Amino acid sequence: MRGGIMTDWLEPDSFGQDQGVAASRLPFPITLTGDGVVLREWRSDDLGDLIELLDDPDIARWTPMPSPFDTEAGVAYLKRARQGRMSGQRLQLAITERGGRPLGEVLLFGIDAGLKEAELGYLVGARHRRRGLASGSLSLLSAYAGSTLKLSRLLLRIDPANTASAAVARRCGYTLTGEAPILQVGPHGPSSLDTWEMMTGHPGSRLDRLKNVAARRYGRRT
Repeated sequence: MRGGIMTDWLEPDSFGQDQGVAASRLPFPITLTGDGVVLREWRSDDLGDLIELLDDPDIARWTPMPSPFDTEAGVAYLKRARQGRMSGQRLQLAITERGGRPLGEVLLFGIDAGLKEAELGYLVGARHRRRGLASGSLSLLSAYAGSTLKLSRLLLRIDPANTASAAVARRCGYTLTGEAPILQVGPHGPSSLDTWEMMTGHPGSRLDRLKNVAARRYGRRT
């Protein structure tokens, strides 16, 4: 699936401007708590749990994860996650119940500061599904993205055959956009991803987008 508050983070100088989250920085470290889950940073001692979570045919089917997902892949994954978090370019958090062992992952990435939008993704290990972890994590991160990061439009990319992921998106208030499918190539070959969206309700967000569409069509600037 790439497609979920109490916070504790250090605030970079370039973060939290009135215009919304800065293009290249996100808070690090961070812990989000609510909706029955605790979202925390990945740790080096999570390697064994990470391999167990991601060495899963279902995850390989719906994502571009390496398959099989072995120790080498796990070490590289945690390294990339750490680099992405330290550079402040994405939120990549382990899903837990009380801050303990990871049960899945939720992400926020691809931020467009001008449009105030970003993409989210989520996955839950096979042994931990049907417990509301994906919905709780997506809801929690979506709320944080709208209220604290001041993002107005949140996106999910989901294969239409992935009915479980689509159900999570729908449960959390996301709706299909009708945009053209996006091609993704993974271990099982190419797939087409539908785009889902949530307008966060940040004051003026939808109105501003409509105004900007009118400006592009009719030559007026807002």
